[in-house]
Amino acid sequence: MSIIIKPIITEKITKEGETFNRFGFVVAKNANKIQIKNAVEAAFGVNVVAVNTMNYRADRSVKYTKSGLISGKTNAYKKAVVQVQEGETIDFYNNI
Repeated sequence: MSIIIKPIITEKITKEGETFNRFGFVVAKNANKIQIKNAVEAAFGVNVVAVNTMNYRADRSVKYTKSGLISGKTNAYKKAVVQVQEGETIDFYNNI
């Protein structure tokens, strides 16, 4: 099983990457910070300084329509924000 599922490419994460060398990833739910650090260092060849993780819960929604109730939910996931050493960077388009 792979630890890193996909990179997060949003305006906020891109700005943090340019200014603070922080990059975001969606990671496996059962991965800890040490496993995430080792996976990023192995995949991209950078030195990781810090790892912050966040668990996002599944959001449920109900919509009232003409045909009745429509219920849905978003998937739960774990996000990791990884800070790499000064002077190093991760290029998502060439590595993944």
